[in-house]
Amino acid sequence: MPSPAAARSQHSRGVALMLASTVSFTANVLIIRALGELEAVNVWLVSCVRFVAGLAVILAVFRREFAFQRLFTQPRLIGRGVAGGASVYLFYLTVVHLGAGRATFINNTYVIFGALLAVVVLGEKLRAALAASSLVTLGGLALLTNAFGGASSASLYDLLGVVSALAASYVVVTIRQLHATDHSSTIFAAQCIYGLAICVVPAGLKLQAMSTLGWTLMILAGLCAAVGQITMTRAFRDLPVAEGSLLQMLVPLGTATGGAILFGERFTV
Repeated sequence: MPSPAAARSQHSRGVALMLASTVSFTANVLIIRALGELEAVNVWLVSCVRFVAGLAVILAVFRREFAFQRLFTQPRLIGRGVAGGASVYLFYLTVVHLGAGRATFINNTYVIFGALLAVVVLGEKLRAALAASSLVTLGGLALLTNAFGGASSASLYDLLGVVSALAASYVVVTIRQLHATDHSSTIFAAQCIYGLAICVVPAGLKLQAMSTLGWTLMILAGLCAAVGQITMTRAFRDLPVAEGSLLQMLVPLGTATGGAILFGERFTV
């Protein structure tokens, strides 16, 4: 068991990494939103580019630590990869059809699902103050983004957003489990490998011409997502699911604000 000083240092490192991931994820969402303003978005292709960018970062930075063979022999890595890959695709799909603020709000309900799942699966304690903070924050974001207000009624894409959130809650709990046996790069690579397997054929079937700027934005978004994912994955080694997920609620706040400033999306307080 680490000393109190070591535990505090570990916790501070986890918080810093999680905050860095929120900045990267916010940038990723807003860049994809900008791409949608520029031209038609092939969500399958956007997802593929994200996964390829992630693998490129892993091979460039974590070549020695990355255990490729385990991606096909460790059931939890496979489950993390399939669920994570599907969640990424569904998230991008809802961003395009619902707008950055609403889509990110729905996706981030995984904070609640993940915290509850961590209690059951990992035996983590869900402190009353942390649970209340999560609910209040989620409610505040619903008001801020006007997530279900106005003339916009619930649709299939809202349901898909909830499915994405449930998958994400499974992923964050599994990440905590996998840190006992695997390096962060291997855990992240599972999402990239299996996500690419899910998306590559549909992306090829719907391939369309894109401008140089469009490709540039997609690659930049993919790199932002890679940085966000690897820092989030590492942060969950030091932080419990409820606390780490609560910090990720800064992402919808950032995307709602960015969506209002950059794209004229309406939000209320």
